Amino acid sequence: MNKKMQWLRNQMLSLNLQGIIISNPVNIRYLTNIQAEGVLLVTRKENIFLTDGRYIEDVHNTLTLFDEIVVYDVRGLTRDDYENFFMFCENVGFEENYVTYAKYKEYMHKYKINSLVETENMIEKQRQIKDEEELESIKKACQITDECYAYILNFIKPGMTEKQIAREIDDYFYKNAEGTSFDTIVASGENSSKPHAIPSDRKIQNVDIITIDMGCRINGYCSDMTRTFFVGEVPSHVKPIYELVLKNQEQVLRDLRENSNTKQITKMVDNDFRLHNYDLVHALGHGVGLDIHEAPVLGINSENILKENMVITNEPGIYIAGQFGVRIEDTVLITKGGCETLTKSPKKYVIIK
Repeated sequence: MNKKMQWLRNQMLSLNLQGIIISNPVNIRYLTNIQAEGVLLVTRKENIFLTDGRYIEDVHNTLTLFDEIVVYDVRGLTRDDYENFFMFCENVGFEENYVTYAKYKEYMHKYKINSLVETENMIEKQRQIKDEEELESIKKACQITDECYAYILNFIKPGMTEKQIAREIDDYFYKNAEGTSFDTIVASGENSSKPHAIPSDRKIQNVDIITIDMGCRINGYCSDMTRTFFVGEVPSHVKPIYELVLKNQEQVLRDLRENSNTKQITKMVDNDFRLHNYDLVHALGHGVGLDIHEAPVLGINSENILKENMVITNEPGIYIAGQFGVRIEDTVLITKGGCETLTKSPKKYVIIK
């Protein structure tokens, strides 16, 4: 049995669960590497994946004997089959933050379960700590993101639209990785004041500010990087805000390490911004893995203690509505004595002509 499935069984034992239903496809991929539609059942004696004929071949090609997972085509299952899966299981766990109430009732009826027990995101919590294989994929994704950034700086010319630039970034990631890890953001001029701006037909000017937020996937694992840079020159009114964001981004990198308190780190940035009459309008960062936004959240209203081999983002930003915005973001690996910045693109006043 693979180590992640063995970990899950150990957790079930400690929580007095005789079975568990995994329905979140990201958690299924994490535990088994299966990417097909279906539901993973962990029963007293077996690990079972329920899918349909469209995916049977693909699932069998994914699994090895070491995985010890039995695959069923749901078209061949009877009511008795469903009722027998969790026979003699007093407590069966389910993913309460993913399952709808309608699905909850369906599980109770279909599997004839005595007690469905909330599992309190235990798999998502485990996913926060990356193993060597996961870290290798994330580091590769970050490397490709850096390479894409270097490429796009040479590609951008005044007169191009945000949409053209975003398409070029997306094409680069589909050629050199598995694709994007989220919708690419290219925001120029006044559009950069919107943290999640959608690329538009706005054309790049001879003197302009551009924010690009981008990332790709390798083996399902994400990268995430934002850079704010300039065309022609750096406007004088932007410099103090850029310096303030960069100063805090670099200070956070010095503060990040195992056992750091995310709320305290975030409050230090928020306090500094407020001293200069600006607000930290979004979280300082978030976890990165198979999902682009995972636990932990680095925010004022959430308190988390960082652990070795967590991968998070560090992304302070300041936005002046209708004028411009500055955000600088890196993907960061937490270590015992500090952190390792996995996205390494330059941050100090990048200017293109």
